[in-house]
Amino acid sequence: MNRPDVHQASVRDVVFGERVKIVEPCNLYGCTLGDDCFVGPFTEIQKGVVVGARTRVQSHAFICELVTIGEDCFVGHGVMFVNDTFATGGPARGRKELWRETVIGSRVSIGSNATIMPVKIVDDVVIGAGSVVTKDITTPGTYAGNPARRLVASQ
Repeated sequence: MNRPDVHQASVRDVVFGERVKIVEPCNLYGCTLGDDCFVGPFTEIQKGVVVGARTRVQSHAFICELVTIGEDCFVGHGVMFVNDTFATGGPARGRKELWRETVIGSRVSIGSNATIMPVKIVDDVVIGAGSVVTKDITTPGTYAGNPARRLVASQ
């Protein structure tokens, strides 16, 4: 009988700010969490990720390498960040030079089950639940849909 190579969820090589709260099980490694951050259970935050002060990352979120999140942000349940755009027609298969970065400004709220492709998002943005962000967001406001578009307030 073959035995699998089993890896345990763990919290290792993390730089913690003051008063950080994490709820296990979660898998955090090689990342930086600012002061007063919260990380919910069943969350993975990968190597090199920086999460700004007072940001909340809810359960079941996945934050991959090459992601930076500003201060006072909210990352909803099940939010997925992507760094591989399948630029060659398929997965990068570990070729990190094909990965792209994501930079999230401050005071950004990302609704549950949103998917964030490699983009830049300015400060003061709300992303609706279930949205797919495929392009940079350069103007503050509320965005929703697949692909995410700015919602125009009724007058």
